Amino acid sequence: MRILVTGATGTLGSALVPALLRAGHEVRALSRSRRASSGNVDWRWGDLISGDGVADAVREVDAIAHLATSGRKGRGAVDIPGTRTLAILAREAGVPHLLLTSVVGADRAPHGYLKHKLEAEGVVAASGLGWTVLRSTPFHQWLHRRLRGFRSLPVLPVDRSLRWQPVHTGEVAARVAELCAAGPTGTAIDFGGPQVIDTGELVTTWLRAEGLRRPCPSVRYPGRLYAAQREGALLTDAMPKGGITWYDYLLPRPAPALDDDFASEHTASPTSPATQPENDPDLHVYGGDEGYERPTRS
Repeated sequence: MRILVTGATGTLGSALVPALLRAGHEVRALSRSRRASSGNVDWRWGDLISGDGVADAVREVDAIAHLATSGRKGRGAVDIPGTRTLAILAREAGVPHLLLTSVVGADRAPHGYLKHKLEAEGVVAASGLGWTVLRSTPFHQWLHRRLRGFRSLPVLPVDRSLRWQPVHTGEVAARVAELCAAGPTGTAIDFGGPQVIDTGELVTTWLRAEGLRRPCPSVRYPGRLYAAQREGALLTDAMPKGGITWYDYLLPRPAPALDDDFASEHTASPTSPATQPENDPDLHVYGGDEGYERPTRS
Protein backbone atom coordinates (compact mmCIF):
# COMPACT_ATOMS: atom_id res chain seq x y z
CA MET A 1 0.00 0.00 0.00
CA ARG A 2 1.03 3.59 -0.56
CA ILE A 3 0.20 5.55 2.60
CA LEU A 4 0.38 9.30 3.09
CA VAL A 5 1.35 10.44 6.59
CA THR A 6 0.56 13.97 7.74
CA GLY A 7 2.40 15.16 10.83
CA ALA A 8 5.21 12.82 9.79
CA THR A 9 7.79 14.95 11.63
CA GLY A 10 5.93 14.74 14.94
CA THR A 11 6.28 12.45 17.93
CA LEU A 12 3.90 9.81 16.59
CA GLY A 13 4.84 10.40 12.96
CA SER A 14 8.51 9.66 13.61
CA ALA A 15 7.44 6.28 14.99
CA LEU A 16 4.81 5.56 12.34
CA VAL A 17 6.97 6.17 9.24
CA PRO A 18 9.51 3.43 10.07
CA ALA A 19 6.70 1.13 11.28
CA LEU A 20 4.99 1.42 7.90
CA LEU A 21 8.26 0.83 6.07
CA ARG A 22 8.94 -2.29 8.14
CA ALA A 23 5.47 -3.56 7.23
CA GLY A 24 6.35 -3.25 3.54
CA HIS A 25 4.28 -0.17 2.68
CA GLU A 26 5.30 2.73 0.47
CA VAL A 27 5.36 5.91 2.54
CA ARG A 28 4.60 9.41 1.34
CA ALA A 29 5.18 12.03 4.03
CA LEU A 30 3.73 15.54 4.10
CA SER A 31 5.87 18.39 5.42
CA ARG A 32 5.51 22.16 5.50
CA SER A 33 9.23 22.49 4.75
CA ARG A 34 10.69 21.22 1.52
CA ARG A 35 12.65 18.00 2.00
CA ALA A 36 14.50 15.78 -0.42
CA SER A 37 13.06 12.27 -0.60
CA SER A 38 15.45 9.79 0.94
CA GLY A 39 15.49 6.04 1.32
CA ASN A 40 11.96 4.72 0.92
CA VAL A 41 10.21 7.90 2.03
CA ASP A 42 8.66 10.16 -0.61
CA TRP A 43 8.54 13.61 0.98
CA ARG A 44 5.95 16.04 -0.38
CA TRP A 45 5.65 19.70 0.46
CA GLY A 46 2.22 20.91 1.57
CA ASP A 47 0.37 23.08 4.06
CA LEU A 48 -2.92 21.84 5.48
CA ILE A 49 -3.98 25.30 6.60
CA SER A 50 -3.65 26.98 3.18
CA GLY A 51 -4.19 23.78 1.21
CA ASP A 52 -1.13 24.46 -0.96
CA GLY A 53 0.50 21.27 -2.19
CA VAL A 54 -2.03 18.97 -0.54
CA ALA A 55 -3.85 17.95 -3.75
CA ASP A 56 -0.58 16.63 -5.15
CA ALA A 57 0.24 14.82 -1.91
CA VAL A 58 -3.07 12.89 -1.76
CA ARG A 59 -2.99 11.77 -5.37
CA GLU A 60 -2.68 8.01 -5.96
CA VAL A 61 -2.45 6.92 -2.32
CA ASP A 62 -4.32 3.97 -0.80
CA ALA A 63 -4.73 5.47 2.66
CA ILE A 64 -3.97 8.61 4.64
CA ALA A 65 -2.80 8.52 8.26
CA HIS A 66 -3.69 12.01 9.45
CA LEU A 67 -1.59 12.75 12.54
CA ALA A 68 -0.99 16.49 12.13
CA THR A 69 -2.44 18.55 14.96
CA SER A 70 -2.53 22.12 16.18
CA GLY A 71 -1.49 21.06 19.66
CA ARG A 72 -2.96 22.37 22.89
CA LYS A 73 -2.36 26.04 22.04
CA GLY A 74 -3.06 25.95 18.31
CA ARG A 75 -6.79 26.78 18.48
CA GLY A 76 -7.68 23.94 16.11
CA ALA A 77 -6.24 25.52 12.95
CA VAL A 78 -5.02 22.16 11.66
CA ASP A 79 -7.46 19.94 13.54
CA ILE A 80 -10.59 21.50 12.06
CA PRO A 81 -10.09 23.55 8.84
CA GLY A 82 -6.90 21.63 8.02
CA THR A 83 -8.70 18.31 8.36
CA ARG A 84 -11.60 19.63 6.29
CA THR A 85 -9.24 20.68 3.49
CA LEU A 86 -7.52 17.30 3.58
CA ALA A 87 -10.83 15.43 3.48
CA ILE A 88 -12.16 17.45 0.52
CA LEU A 89 -9.02 16.95 -1.53
CA ALA A 90 -8.81 13.26 -0.57
CA ARG A 91 -12.39 12.72 -1.72
CA GLU A 92 -11.67 14.45 -5.02
CA ALA A 93 -8.62 12.19 -5.47
CA GLY A 94 -10.63 9.06 -4.67
CA VAL A 95 -8.62 8.05 -1.61
CA PRO A 96 -10.27 4.93 -0.13
CA HIS A 97 -9.36 5.42 3.53
CA LEU A 98 -8.69 8.36 5.84
CA LEU A 99 -7.50 7.50 9.34
CA LEU A 100 -7.48 10.28 11.94
CA THR A 101 -5.63 10.06 15.24
CA SER A 102 -7.48 11.61 18.17
CA VAL A 103 -7.52 11.46 21.97
CA VAL A 104 -9.32 9.08 24.32
CA GLY A 105 -12.12 11.00 26.02
CA ALA A 106 -12.68 13.54 23.24
CA ASP A 107 -16.30 12.38 23.02
CA ARG A 108 -16.82 12.42 26.80
CA ALA A 109 -14.90 15.57 27.73
CA PRO A 110 -14.96 17.99 24.77
CA HIS A 111 -13.10 20.77 26.56
CA GLY A 112 -10.08 22.74 25.43
CA TYR A 113 -8.07 21.00 22.72
CA LEU A 114 -10.26 17.89 23.00
CA LYS A 115 -13.13 19.94 21.60
CA HIS A 116 -11.05 20.53 18.48
CA LYS A 117 -10.27 16.82 18.27
CA LEU A 118 -13.95 15.90 18.47
CA GLU A 119 -14.84 18.41 15.76
CA ALA A 120 -12.10 16.96 13.54
CA GLU A 121 -13.59 13.50 14.12
CA GLY A 122 -16.92 14.83 12.92
CA VAL A 123 -15.33 16.26 9.78
CA VAL A 124 -13.80 12.88 8.94
CA ALA A 125 -17.01 10.95 9.67
CA ALA A 126 -19.01 13.28 7.40
CA SER A 127 -16.39 13.39 4.64
CA GLY A 128 -17.92 10.73 2.41
CA LEU A 129 -14.65 8.78 2.61
CA GLY A 130 -13.97 5.42 4.15
CA TRP A 131 -12.70 6.42 7.58
CA THR A 132 -11.32 5.30 10.91
CA VAL A 133 -10.58 7.28 14.07
CA LEU A 134 -7.97 6.00 16.52
CA ARG A 135 -8.14 7.66 19.92
CA SER A 136 -5.09 7.13 22.12
CA THR A 137 -4.20 8.01 25.69
CA PRO A 138 -1.22 10.38 26.37
CA PHE A 139 2.14 9.24 25.04
CA HIS A 140 4.99 8.27 27.37
CA GLN A 141 7.23 10.51 25.28
CA TRP A 142 4.92 13.53 25.56
CA LEU A 143 4.57 13.20 29.33
CA HIS A 144 8.33 12.74 29.72
CA ARG A 145 9.01 15.89 27.70
CA ARG A 146 6.38 17.85 29.59
CA LEU A 147 7.78 16.88 32.98
CA ARG A 148 11.25 17.89 31.83
CA GLY A 149 9.85 21.38 31.38
CA PHE A 150 9.43 21.51 35.17
CA ARG A 151 12.88 20.07 35.91
CA SER A 152 14.34 23.37 37.13
CA LEU A 153 11.56 23.96 39.69
CA PRO A 154 12.48 23.33 43.33
CA VAL A 155 8.98 21.93 44.05
CA LEU A 156 6.57 19.88 41.91
CA PRO A 157 2.93 20.38 42.98
CA VAL A 158 1.00 17.15 42.31
CA ASP A 159 -2.72 16.50 41.99
CA ARG A 160 -2.92 12.87 43.12
CA SER A 161 -6.62 12.67 42.24
CA LEU A 162 -5.77 12.66 38.52
CA ARG A 163 -5.28 9.30 36.80
CA TRP A 164 -3.23 8.64 33.69
CA GLN A 165 -2.94 5.74 31.26
CA PRO A 166 0.25 6.49 29.32
CA VAL A 167 1.06 4.56 26.15
CA HIS A 168 4.22 4.17 24.09
CA THR A 169 4.24 5.88 20.68
CA GLY A 170 5.79 2.78 19.10
CA GLU A 171 2.74 0.76 20.13
CA VAL A 172 0.33 3.43 18.89
CA ALA A 173 2.24 3.53 15.60
CA ALA A 174 1.93 -0.24 15.25
CA ARG A 175 -1.84 0.04 15.83
CA VAL A 176 -2.14 2.81 13.23
CA ALA A 177 -0.21 0.72 10.70
CA GLU A 178 -2.46 -2.27 11.41
CA LEU A 179 -5.65 -0.23 10.96
CA CYS A 180 -4.39 1.38 7.74
CA ALA A 181 -3.74 -2.05 6.27
CA ALA A 182 -7.11 -3.41 7.43
CA GLY A 183 -9.18 -0.74 5.70
CA PRO A 184 -11.84 1.68 6.96
CA THR A 185 -13.96 0.71 9.96
CA GLY A 186 -16.34 3.68 10.05
CA THR A 187 -15.87 3.81 13.82
CA ALA A 188 -13.78 5.43 16.54
CA ILE A 189 -11.43 2.99 18.28
CA ASP A 190 -9.72 3.55 21.65
CA PHE A 191 -6.15 2.50 22.39
CA GLY A 192 -4.56 2.97 25.79
CA GLY A 193 -1.57 1.97 27.84
CA PRO A 194 -1.47 -1.15 30.00
CA GLN A 195 -1.66 0.57 33.38
CA VAL A 196 -3.61 3.34 35.11
CA ILE A 197 -1.54 5.39 37.59
CA ASP A 198 -2.14 8.57 39.54
CA THR A 199 -0.07 11.72 39.18
CA GLY A 200 1.87 10.95 42.34
CA GLU A 201 3.19 7.68 40.92
CA LEU A 202 3.73 9.29 37.52
CA VAL A 203 5.93 12.03 38.99
CA THR A 204 7.71 9.84 41.57
CA THR A 205 8.75 7.35 38.88
CA TRP A 206 9.94 10.16 36.64
CA LEU A 207 11.99 11.76 39.43
CA ARG A 208 13.63 8.41 40.14
CA ALA A 209 14.48 7.90 36.46
CA GLU A 210 15.96 11.40 36.25
CA GLY A 211 17.93 10.99 39.50
CA LEU A 212 16.13 13.96 41.07
CA ARG A 213 14.61 14.72 44.44
CA ARG A 214 11.80 17.25 44.72
CA PRO A 215 9.10 17.92 47.31
CA CYS A 216 5.71 17.07 45.78
CA PRO A 217 3.00 18.87 47.79
CA SER A 218 -0.58 17.91 47.03
CA VAL A 219 -2.71 20.40 45.12
CA ARG A 220 -5.91 20.29 43.07
CA TYR A 221 -5.61 21.42 39.46
CA PRO A 222 -8.55 23.60 38.34
CA GLY A 223 -10.52 23.43 35.10
CA ARG A 224 -13.18 21.35 33.35
CA LEU A 225 -10.72 19.10 31.55
CA TYR A 226 -8.96 18.16 34.78
CA ALA A 227 -12.35 17.58 36.39
CA ALA A 228 -13.25 15.17 33.58
CA GLN A 229 -9.90 13.42 33.94
CA ARG A 230 -10.51 13.10 37.69
CA GLU A 231 -13.77 11.28 36.89
CA GLY A 232 -11.98 8.82 34.57
CA ALA A 233 -13.25 10.25 31.27
CA LEU A 234 -9.78 10.06 29.71
CA LEU A 235 -9.24 6.35 30.46
CA THR A 236 -10.22 3.32 28.40
CA ASP A 237 -10.78 -0.41 28.92
CA ALA A 238 -10.61 -1.09 25.19
CA MET A 239 -8.66 -4.07 23.93
CA PRO A 240 -6.08 -4.52 22.60
CA LYS A 241 -3.95 -2.14 24.63
CA GLY A 242 -0.27 -1.33 24.90
CA GLY A 243 2.15 -3.46 26.89
CA ILE A 244 4.91 -1.03 27.92
CA THR A 245 4.30 0.58 31.31
CA TRP A 246 5.44 4.04 32.38
CA TYR A 247 8.01 2.44 34.68
CA ASP A 248 9.37 0.21 31.93
CA TYR A 249 9.59 3.15 29.54
CA LEU A 250 11.59 5.27 31.98
CA LEU A 251 13.57 2.48 33.65
CA PRO A 252 13.84 -0.36 31.12
CA ARG A 253 15.18 -3.61 32.44
CA PRO A 254 18.73 -4.31 31.25
CA ALA A 255 18.92 -6.87 28.48
CA PRO A 256 20.45 -10.18 29.57
CA ALA A 257 23.98 -10.92 28.43
CA LEU A 258 23.79 -12.91 25.22
CA ASP A 259 26.35 -14.88 23.31
CA ASP A 260 27.00 -13.78 19.73
CA ASP A 261 25.01 -16.60 18.12
CA PHE A 262 21.91 -15.92 20.23
CA ALA A 263 22.12 -12.15 19.81
CA SER A 264 22.31 -12.41 16.03
CA GLU A 265 18.97 -14.26 15.96
CA HIS A 266 16.96 -11.96 18.23
CA THR A 267 15.87 -8.36 18.11
CA ALA A 268 16.06 -5.77 20.87
CA SER A 269 13.28 -5.51 23.43
CA PRO A 270 10.57 -2.92 22.68
CA THR A 271 11.70 -0.74 25.59
CA SER A 272 15.37 -0.64 24.65
CA PRO A 273 16.80 2.65 23.31
CA ALA A 274 17.37 1.00 19.93
CA THR A 275 13.65 0.57 19.40
CA GLN A 276 12.52 3.95 20.73
CA PRO A 277 12.28 6.39 17.79
CA GLU A 278 13.36 9.45 19.75
CA ASN A 279 16.66 7.72 20.61
CA ASP A 280 17.45 6.37 17.14
CA PRO A 281 19.92 8.64 15.30
CA ASP A 282 18.90 7.12 11.97
CA LEU A 283 15.39 8.55 12.35
CA HIS A 284 16.36 12.18 12.87
CA VAL A 285 15.29 12.89 9.28
CA TYR A 286 11.70 12.66 10.48
CA GLY A 287 12.15 15.50 12.94
CA GLY A 288 10.94 15.94 16.48
CA ASP A 289 8.18 18.53 16.50
CA GLU A 290 4.53 17.83 17.17
CA GLY A 291 3.29 18.05 13.60
CA TYR A 292 2.39 21.73 13.53
CA GLU A 293 3.22 22.93 17.03
CA ARG A 294 5.28 21.69 19.92
CA PRO A 295 3.27 20.80 23.03
CA THR A 296 3.22 23.60 25.58
CA ARG A 297 2.12 23.88 29.16
CA SER A 298 -1.61 24.00 29.53
